Amino acid sequence: MKRSAVSLDAVADWHNLSAAFHRAALGKGHREEVIQFRKDLPAQLAKLRQDILAGTVMVGRMRCFHIRDPKPRIIHAPCFLERVLHHALMAHVGPVLDRSLVDDTYACRTGKGALAAVRRAQHHLQRWPWYAKIDIRSYFASIDHAILGEMLARRFKDQPLLALMTRIIDAHHATSGKGLPIGALTSQQFANYYLSGLDRLLLEACRVRGFVRYMDDLVWWGDDRESVRDALVTADDYAYNRLDLAIKQPVQIGQSRHGLSFCGYRILPGRLLLSRRRKRRYAECRQQWETAYRDGLIDGLGLQAGYASAFSITAHADAATWRREQLRRSPLDAALALL
Repeated sequence: MKRSAVSLDAVADWHNLSAAFHRAALGKGHREEVIQFRKDLPAQLAKLRQDILAGTVMVGRMRCFHIRDPKPRIIHAPCFLERVLHHALMAHVGPVLDRSLVDDTYACRTGKGALAAVRRAQHHLQRWPWYAKIDIRSYFASIDHAILGEMLARRFKDQPLLALMTRIIDAHHATSGKGLPIGALTSQQFANYYLSGLDRLLLEACRVRGFVRYMDDLVWWGDDRESVRDALVTADDYAYNRLDLAIKQPVQIGQSRHGLSFCGYRILPGRLLLSRRRKRRYAECRQQWETAYRDGLIDGLGLQAGYASAFSITAHADAATWRREQLRRSPLDAALALL
């Protein structure tokens, strides 16, 4: 494998840092840390460039908070300076990692995304009779720093660049020597790359008929139950012995004609339905905007925009009948009906 010649100098390039600042600030210009950074932008970028080249840039300064989406998650949001660093790094490292991924990997990639993964899965459901679906137990928290470092060293040859990536990776630990923080740009890219070998194993060694991966959710298809189970044995062995990961049990193996749940949808060969999670998100979003209107926090136009955001949660599924039923069960009150 020919390693990339991307260097630390390219990451610390003035124009690259300036572009990284604007990407990191997108949609966050009202925040105090962004305002303060922008006030002294040339000096801030010059200091960041100096620290990157000297190998002394600060990493690991993050704000921690909890969410339910729908299960509890701990989010680690990097400080703004570190977000600029991450954007500068991924501007050069990201495309190299992306080129190493198979086409049917859909998370965190330009032109891909969850809906594209769903459409591809539906395409495979129409073609092949059996599938297996797996995901990894505590994926981000289980990524091994040493294994990830070895994978990156096979992809990049600039030692100062590898040292920077190692410092970023080692700045967070879920357990000793393991774990990437959910919420960091670098974590998304590294986590997506970590399973690239498993993708190729299934496609090239196991010769599965169809394959789709969205981060740590993997689905593959075969001609019969035995073929998808054989691929599962191989995948489980690779994940455990090569990546130090555990596949959640029980694994879902089924017939394509019965459909599967994936990326927030219930996918059938000829229909696309909402998952329970997406239905709940729609109801919560609608209630949030209606409550804001009743409390006088938004006007009628704001409510209409809120309804549009709720509708977008269900827009790609065959959900018109379900939405009408929700409006019948929970109709707009008299005040809203005057709009």
